[in-house]
Amino acid sequence: MTLRGSTVVVAVLFVGTFASIVVRAAGDEEAGKPQFYTQKVQPIFASNCYRCHGGMNHRGGLSLSTRATILRGGKDGVVIVPGDPERSLLVKLIRHQGPANDPRPMPPKAKLSDADIATVERWIRAGAVMPSDAPQR
Repeated sequence: MTLRGSTVVVAVLFVGTFASIVVRAAGDEEAGKPQFYTQKVQPIFASNCYRCHGGMNHRGGLSLSTRATILRGGKDGVVIVPGDPERSLLVKLIRHQGPANDPRPMPPKAKLSDADIATVERWIRAGAVMPSDAPQR
């Protein structure tokens, strides 16, 4: 490969990496808005989690009804670390990678789709932003 060819390869790699960073930043900006929660995350929770962790049901002491109750966590402690999905127990549980016995993988019968898990991870990575008055539906 010539010096000129090497320069082209480096330029293409740089542009590709830069484009990837820009796309991720745009995605994180979307996930950092309250509408992302109400339009994408809350429906996942409503379909899969609220039966046990919403309304009057707080199995394991965990309610996913409001930001305050989500941040408070349950009997096993904090379930999300805003900005860090890898340290968030909720992510481990919905990936079915949590402790085997207690708490159990969530939801217990069927794992969420990879797309739904990725949506929850994006939301947490962006700071777990919710409208201040976002109780469950």
